[in-house]
Amino acid sequence: MADTFPRQYARTQRLTLGEPRTITVSPDGRRVVFVRSRGGNDRINCLWVLDVATGDERMVADPHLLLGLADEEDLPAAERARRERAREGAGGVVSYATDRRVTAACFTLGGRLFLAGLLSGACRELSAEGPVFDARPDGQGRRVAYVCGRALRVAELDGTSRDLAVEDDPNVSWGAAEFIAAEEMNRSQGYWWSPNGDLIAACRVDVTDVQRWWIADPERPSQQPTEHPYPAAGTANAAVTLSIVSLDGQRTDVSWDRDEFPYLARVAWTSATELLLSVQSRDQRSLVILTADPTTGTTTELWRDTDPEWVELVNGGPGRLEDGSLVTCADRDGARRLIVGGEPVTPSDVQVRSIVRIGRSAVTFSGNPFEAPETLHVFRWSASEGVEQLTEGRSLNSATVGGDVMVIRSAGLDSDRASFTVSNGTRIASFSEAPLVTPAPRLLRLGKRQLPAAVLFPTGHRPGTPLPILLDPYGGPHGQRVVASRTAHLTSQWFADQGFAVVVIDGRGTPGLGSDWERAVSRDLAAPVLDDQIDGLQAAAELFPDLDLSRVAIRGWSFGGYLAALAVLRRPDVFHAAIAGAPVTEWRLYDTHYTERYLGNPSIDPAPYDRTSLVADADRLERPLLLIHGLADDNVVAAHTLQLSSALLAAGRSHQVLPLSGVTHMTPQDVVAENNLLLQLRFLRSSLGMAEPSSAD
Repeated sequence: MADTFPRQYARTQRLTLGEPRTITVSPDGRRVVFVRSRGGNDRINCLWVLDVATGDERMVADPHLLLGLADEEDLPAAERARRERAREGAGGVVSYATDRRVTAACFTLGGRLFLAGLLSGACRELSAEGPVFDARPDGQGRRVAYVCGRALRVAELDGTSRDLAVEDDPNVSWGAAEFIAAEEMNRSQGYWWSPNGDLIAACRVDVTDVQRWWIADPERPSQQPTEHPYPAAGTANAAVTLSIVSLDGQRTDVSWDRDEFPYLARVAWTSATELLLSVQSRDQRSLVILTADPTTGTTTELWRDTDPEWVELVNGGPGRLEDGSLVTCADRDGARRLIVGGEPVTPSDVQVRSIVRIGRSAVTFSGNPFEAPETLHVFRWSASEGVEQLTEGRSLNSATVGGDVMVIRSAGLDSDRASFTVSNGTRIASFSEAPLVTPAPRLLRLGKRQLPAAVLFPTGHRPGTPLPILLDPYGGPHGQRVVASRTAHLTSQWFADQGFAVVVIDGRGTPGLGSDWERAVSRDLAAPVLDDQIDGLQAAAELFPDLDLSRVAIRGWSFGGYLAALAVLRRPDVFHAAIAGAPVTEWRLYDTHYTERYLGNPSIDPAPYDRTSLVADADRLERPLLLIHGLADDNVVAAHTLQLSSALLAAGRSHQVLPLSGVTHMTPQDVVAENNLLLQLRFLRSSLGMAEPSSAD
């Protein structure tokens, strides 16, 4: 069977298989550890070590041999949930943890615990009561902690294991991140080893008051639905506390004002005698960094940040420099800036996106200049040198640092693959496949607000031929689509090659353009984002006369699905068809931490929810609308699509619904992912009156 782009895109998991990832550099700079599958069509990741001096790569753990894995392993429920939160579709070694010197790594396969020697190359299974989830060695590599069910346990290297923290209460778990921490706060951990390896800071999560939702598989009516504690907007969250647990199971509770600051956002040991916590108020307008004494559990406030809309959480902090200066990030003078010792140290025309590493006297971070939001670069700040930009060009760059060695991942517009380069010039090989399409996005700034945009035409398009338009946005917070990377535009180019002019617009609320830009969607996730799509579309049509404004469609997934349905419901004069994949149709059905950040608490002020609901607009539909939803989605649950469909039916509005049995929010299945694209193409062609060719590849 001849390969096609939809088939390739599906079986290679969006061209990501075979690419190095989850990179760690040893503190002495001698080793780079990473996971990578053995080919662009292989879903099973192996664990590898690169010798920086020689450039030699060595595989130290091969799940094909350890478990005989050919494709999917039997995963514990907690691991499946973690992968869903991380949008992880691969198998094998998808995550690992190392000791402080990066001489040993532990990981799980099928709920079993394995330990790999990164110097010897030997790998063995450790005896542990399973199923094992989130295994992490202590700093010295003497023992491994892990989560089993609701218990936090520790395994010795001789094969013995024991409980550290567990309670005889089905609503209480130890050592695992709660749903919204993993889904919305980018905190996937629920426990942290102390530097000396004698203590663990562990989360206790109590979901007693969290409402229960039930995720069923209608294709298998004999199967019992899965219970899912889901904190929807305006309802109770899990009660999360933190304790210091010694190796004999003794616990010291960490105290702070949990009534005022219920969200535990970040935890980090800075030394054997200090723990830093970032805690956030429920309305997210206040964030406090606390220092905790692990012997007493008492806390002292170090830093407080407030914002009339919300305080953004930034990955990689907080931490301390060797001189004791506190390192964090905050929005100041219209930009997200690096804060050291209470003062902004980065310029107000650079948006800090994440902290990569807090060293002894320097901080490595990623960010973008306001003048180039489509880029991402690596920077370093030190008191002696100020801010240095370490990467250049119109590209996306990220870094991993160990000692004086850095590994840069770089993806640009002139290459089909990302490159992985060590400081000494050594390249880490990528086995990812070359895509069957060649994106040629034209990156622009459109309209009066200078909206970042990408316009893609069919390959070989001759000017003078009118083209139907397909808007292909995400359009919401934390989702940037207009970036200077060829691989980010693969699907858009494929749709363009089927006869569309594809327009991608990042409007207000998306990252990269500062505080005011992001906060323009406060209390209204509908009007600003839709207005920007329309303004950008009209500006693009003025620049490119071949864009046919009489045939405009829009497609999107998740927030992009919400935006697509919003567009066709509220502006049928502009949009003539829409595909809404996994859309949020009623924000009261989405989770607390995300939704209340932008719309507030509906039990206090329901107005923002009323004006952003799609269900209330059902009687306005007059254009073709295709709703697609995975019935196993536990993030944007299928009730979103089903409630909108019911309202459309009650209003007598014709529409189409494509239910995906057994599919979650990320649709990893090959056949589903491939045919999903093909069915969307057929819908668009039919809805816009385009001729159907004999084949679409």
